[in-house]
Amino acid sequence: MNKVKSTYIIAEVGSVHDGSFGNACKLIDLASECKASAVKFQMHDPENETLYNAPRPKFFKTENRFEYFKRTSFTIEQIKKLKLIANKKKLDFIVSPFSIEAAKKLNSINIDGFKIASGELTNHPLLECIAKFKKKIFLSTGMSNWKEINEAFKILKKNDVTLMQCTSFYPTPLEKAGINIIPLMKKKFNVPVGFSDHTTGLIASLYAVSCGASIIEKHITFSRFMYGSDAFNALEPGEFKLFCNYLRDLDKLMNHSVNKDDLSQFLNVKKTFEKNIVAAKDIKKNSRLKFVQLCSQSQLLFLYNLRDLMYAHFLPRLFTSFILPQFERFNV
Repeated sequence: MNKVKSTYIIAEVGSVHDGSFGNACKLIDLASECKASAVKFQMHDPENETLYNAPRPKFFKTENRFEYFKRTSFTIEQIKKLKLIANKKKLDFIVSPFSIEAAKKLNSINIDGFKIASGELTNHPLLECIAKFKKKIFLSTGMSNWKEINEAFKILKKNDVTLMQCTSFYPTPLEKAGINIIPLMKKKFNVPVGFSDHTTGLIASLYAVSCGASIIEKHITFSRFMYGSDAFNALEPGEFKLFCNYLRDLDKLMNHSVNKDDLSQFLNVKKTFEKNIVAAKDIKKNSRLKFVQLCSQSQLLFLYNLRDLMYAHFLPRLFTSFILPQFERFNV
């Protein structure tokens, strides 16, 4: 297993707040209560990132992408307030920009890290802009091949970069999660690798950590029935708390190895449960020991029937190889 000190858990808020600053604040509270390491938001600047008639995802029923981003986007002043709230609760504040203009605004308020969304990995001008800021960078790879990832990494490699394995299906079927990519990424790029989990359950992230992921990102929501692009594949409050607890328990499992040859902690248990060889009846001094004169007895004084013991697998080899051939020197 790959040892990790403590898994870095990113609570992805995304668009779940639906433009409500109050909801955004409550989601930060929730992430803090669940013991996440960071919260992640998105900064959309529709005039600089999308056309008015850009293709509309199926979950936008009454508005197009431009209208949706316009309605739900926060100003840079609001994002700065959210950062202060998160940092006060000891959460790192990470944001995904979708335009160069948004990236520059975010850098001006000194966010703790940039998350580059999978759809922006091939947006080299944006990557070149972010690379100049010398901030922590999380690079998602959900719709890119090795060649595209390598080209993006070359632009960012002088920064503190974490590659995020993910799959840009919402939700992602387990068989498409691509956990096998994690050790390959670590070997190929020699940087930390994380897992941005778009599956609906918990198991994919747990397995990802066991395969070497040190950062886990998972969407959080008040309810999966909320409107928008993220809620239906996110975890609700109780689930997210359980999710974080499982990851912290997994950290304990992976960071504490056991020495199978160290029996010091089992001395009392061995005295209680292991068997000793004792006399089944009185044995006179200088008589040769015979099998019928002995039986096995635990420290709890449970005597076993001699006939059962004749075939018992737990009798020590010492019994047949050493004790029987000897003459008993004392009365027993």
